[in-house]
Amino acid sequence: MYRRCGCRCEQTGRQLGVRCDRLAEVDHGRWYFAVQLTGADDRRVRVRRGGFASRAEAERACWSLRQVPGREAAGMWTLRRWLEFWLSENEGRLRPSTMVNYRGLVNDYLIPQLGHVRMRGLRTRDAQRAMDRISHRHVRGGRLISPGTLNGIRAVLRSALSAARRQGVIDRNPGRGLRLPNGARPRAVVWDAEREKAWNDTGVRPRVAVWGLHQVGRFLESVQGDPLFVLWWLVALRGPRRGEIAGLRWEDINLTDGELAIREQVVVVRGVERLGPPKSAAGVRTLALDEFSVRLLTDLWHRQRRRFGRVDPKQRVFVHDDGRPVRPDWLTRRFAKLVKDVDLPPVRLHDLRHGAAGIASAAGVDLKQIQEDMGHHTPLTTIETYICVFQQMAKKAVRASAELLLQHVRVRASLAGAYQA
Repeated sequence: MYRRCGCRCEQTGRQLGVRCDRLAEVDHGRWYFAVQLTGADDRRVRVRRGGFASRAEAERACWSLRQVPGREAAGMWTLRRWLEFWLSENEGRLRPSTMVNYRGLVNDYLIPQLGHVRMRGLRTRDAQRAMDRISHRHVRGGRLISPGTLNGIRAVLRSALSAARRQGVIDRNPGRGLRLPNGARPRAVVWDAEREKAWNDTGVRPRVAVWGLHQVGRFLESVQGDPLFVLWWLVALRGPRRGEIAGLRWEDINLTDGELAIREQVVVVRGVERLGPPKSAAGVRTLALDEFSVRLLTDLWHRQRRRFGRVDPKQRVFVHDDGRPVRPDWLTRRFAKLVKDVDLPPVRLHDLRHGAAGIASAAGVDLKQIQEDMGHHTPLTTIETYICVFQQMAKKAVRASAELLLQHVRVRASLAGAYQA
């Protein structure tokens, strides 16, 4: 407990604080206290409070503060310390890949911008200014940071501050109500001759681009001799995620009924392979297989039985020659090499999944069925991001619309020839 005032030195202009001679007077200055408390992470932190009219008031406030030391001590932490504590608390509760993503957003964006601010002093305007600065950053390739990354940063900040509010560390969540720049989600476009020429001339490619039907056909024709042809075929046709197709086991395939069950996926975290459930609850699904796909998988099963002697139902479907399961990150590199060898416009392995949704749409598959096949929680994701209308489908659609309209329009003889042509 100590007393101090706001009097200043006449020579230097600095506050005298506890050195003021008038503190001997009963009614001069205010009472303060300093106490060491144990924080939420079991480490000690020094907390100071002041402005009390009497020593008794300061003692009562100090006593009340010591009844809930963890909350008050955490309020004195910097945001950096709280974010690190929050991440450690969620270790094991979230998917390993999610934790890696969260740590990247925290270390790359939130800590550099807001890490020095104390929890009790953080305001919405501070968070908004930080998000504004982040939104003007350029990332790989010279592009502005994507709206998806900005949404992720905001979500992590809000989640961490919501946890602090639930624990009583702060009274309100300053992360709520943050505004982000308007940015449309990237929509897949089809590689056509014009886009391919622009890419060859400038090296600039669309953010999300998928092959047209003829390009998918060229790729599949060229990789028919590849040991993983069945994998490339299934990704192009049914659109499983790379971790889902890598984690597929023989017990997940029903060759009799022509079905493939997605139950788990493989993720690689810091070089370590981990098995877990699909990306969301909607990711657990069963995909129907056509007769050609069933024949391909049946032939693959027989080849593995001849090579390894027997096929364990729990064995992974797609393996190397020595029996080791393929990994998602290796599949990405292998696919990129095959694309380069075929001399096709560049696409990611995940873009084959985009293309599978487009192929299904072009074939007239119902939107709800496409959503379920892709493992999306809502059809909105399917509509906004995945479905791209191929040129062939677009021409077919407009012709069908014109034919329907012309059934109710009496066309003059001079124009009828143009329609017949």
